[in-house]
Amino acid sequence: MADEVIVDALPYIDHGYDDVGVRESALAMVEEECRRYRPTKNYLDHLPLPASSPFETPLMINEFERIQNRLPMETLSMKRYELPPPPSGKLSEVSAWQESIENSMAQLEHQWVRSLNLELMLDYGTEAWKSYLEVFTAMQAKAQLQLQQLKKDMQDINWQRKQAQTQAGEKLRALEAHWVLLVSKNYEIETECVELEKVIKAAREKLAQLAPPIVEPEQTNGHATKEEESKAHDSNIDMKEEEQEEPSAVEAPSVEAPAMESTNQDEGEGSNDS
Repeated sequence: MADEVIVDALPYIDHGYDDVGVRESALAMVEEECRRYRPTKNYLDHLPLPASSPFETPLMINEFERIQNRLPMETLSMKRYELPPPPSGKLSEVSAWQESIENSMAQLEHQWVRSLNLELMLDYGTEAWKSYLEVFTAMQAKAQLQLQQLKKDMQDINWQRKQAQTQAGEKLRALEAHWVLLVSKNYEIETECVELEKVIKAAREKLAQLAPPIVEPEQTNGHATKEEESKAHDSNIDMKEEEQEEPSAVEAPSVEAPAMESTNQDEGEGSNDS
């Protein structure tokens, strides 16, 4: 349902219900809910009508019709308990006397049945009452067993609810402690970050005060700068080539000297042979 309310209270672990102002705030919430709730005359229209026709007897149907038509209820007729004579205008009629005789016979039969019921009650009333008490005692014992079972079920449900709420309370307390720890760590980290930012800012200001001013070379345009860079690059290449050529010029005589000595030795050997 869209207006369904989820109750998230844990009465076995929640505390503070006896604190000052808690009861007043709860009553204020109830009053506000009652003020916002506006019941209408047909607030049960969304529910189907109960099927009462299978349980209605003809007497109930007639009585419901009388109530619907707002007719007065018929008074209890005491005519069958009376023995009136025929009316004065019908004293000479046989049918009127016959009706009176039948009425008196019905009254006598009724009284005989009453006396018979009293005799039967005297003879069998005690045993009937004892059997009724036995049945009533058995029904009472059965009801007591059902009541005990219901109480046991209620106690089990309450114990399960208490155990579940206790476990949930421990978990909530652990999570709350962990949350507090994380919040405190975040606060410490933020504090350290602020201090580091202050230190970095102070170091930058100190470096800016100690550093000499930077003089930038004058530049005419982009093309002149590129030409100067190319000239410097060419001069560096020439200097490297000169450094490589100087060792070769020095080492040349040392290489030719053994060759000249060998030719001198050959000339000496040739002169000796001659």
